Amino acid sequence: MARVLIVEDESNMRKVLSANLRQDRHVLVEAATVKEGLQAVHGNDFEVVLLDQKLPDGEGSEVLKAIQQLEPSTAVVLLTAYGTVQLAVEAMRSGAFDFLTKPFSSDNLRAVVDRAAEWSLLQRENHLLRNTVDRLEGQSEIRGRSVSVAKLRELISRVGPTDATVLITGETGTGKELVARAIHRNSTRANRPLISVNCAAFSETLLESELFGHERGAFTGADRTRHGLFEAAHQGTLFLDEAGEMSAAAQAKLLRVLAEGKITRVGSTVARDVDVRVLTATHRDLRKEVQEGNFRQDLYYRLAIVPIAVPPLRERITDIPEIAEYLLREITSDLKTTKRTLHPDALQQLMSYSFPGNVRELRNLLERACILTNGPEILWFDLPEVLQDETDADSGPPVFNGASLPEEFHLRSTLASWERRIIEQTLTKTNGSKTEAARRLGLSKSDLSYKLSKYGL
Repeated sequence: MARVLIVEDESNMRKVLSANLRQDRHVLVEAATVKEGLQAVHGNDFEVVLLDQKLPDGEGSEVLKAIQQLEPSTAVVLLTAYGTVQLAVEAMRSGAFDFLTKPFSSDNLRAVVDRAAEWSLLQRENHLLRNTVDRLEGQSEIRGRSVSVAKLRELISRVGPTDATVLITGETGTGKELVARAIHRNSTRANRPLISVNCAAFSETLLESELFGHERGAFTGADRTRHGLFEAAHQGTLFLDEAGEMSAAAQAKLLRVLAEGKITRVGSTVARDVDVRVLTATHRDLRKEVQEGNFRQDLYYRLAIVPIAVPPLRERITDIPEIAEYLLREITSDLKTTKRTLHPDALQQLMSYSFPGNVRELRNLLERACILTNGPEILWFDLPEVLQDETDADSGPPVFNGASLPEEFHLRSTLASWERRIIEQTLTKTNGSKTEAARRLGLSKSDLSYKLSKYGL
């Protein structure tokens, strides 16, 4: 089913075209002149336009040019009584999808319109996917072998094949969007688009326009009709990240979509059918938001048919080695640098850290270490100080006066960490004077320069 505009001056021909296309349940709009055609394309959004070349008040090429400026993904099929090879070539060069020579058979007409509608849909999907690919995180499968991750995978495999709405909760950086992608890949809609939008990135008006589309003139700057993400995700999946940030008006419209399968563009009164599976995510406690009156209770129950909680990284520290190894491969590929590995001391340091920013913070820390380290192995002192400071605060400095050392004590990395801090403190006391710092430390200038380079100071 597509939205089709017929621009044809002969009333009998319009009737024939309409009668044939209604068999495929296309939504039809008719126009008899260039003027009426231009009014239609400026006020509506069509997947296909059947356009007569010769019209009473001008050429069909005027309407074609307007369509190319307003919505290049609309497929234009030219109608002509003069079918020649030269005409076909000119039609394609001007941007037409195809052309039909009068008279034409019913089967040929319907086949061409079906192909044009499919082409238009693919163009729009590709455009939206290109625009959203940078926002999509977690291109690979979920990493880790801990019990919590195994349970998460099991839940995804169960809910994926259904059309149930899913509410994904978890702290920032845990990979909620990765879970949404995994659900979509396990669904019957996997061959259709997964479109993602961060609700916190838009103002109230812009979010409604982004989700539901808008009509021309709906608000300042709306110089053309625009289809929203719900229409673009038709028969696919729409992922609403940070859904807890939606305004009351957007919540009401979303509730209607979930309840009735209909959307209404901003500035319009016409309801449009959509078939979209909705996945949502938030770092907020929506139950608490409901109690405080910030989130609709009826919408919460619609969204949370299947709730999925993504565990924070600190609750699955045994997964850190596998995740870190994968991230290092990804980072070094992105940075176009040589392969990096983690020294056991550095890995132990990572596993001792609480990671308030979860996997996203782990990636940032490893990327910084890859940039600053000189060798192929990331050592303890190559990691950001925030890890060392937290570990020191938890355990305190080692005590040697009579106390026994732990069974495993990594002397080299410990000495290196102390040496780095002593050099940093000395430079601070000398206001950055390397000459004075070298004197106080009993080092030559060349030795100090080497250590500054070694520790990335």
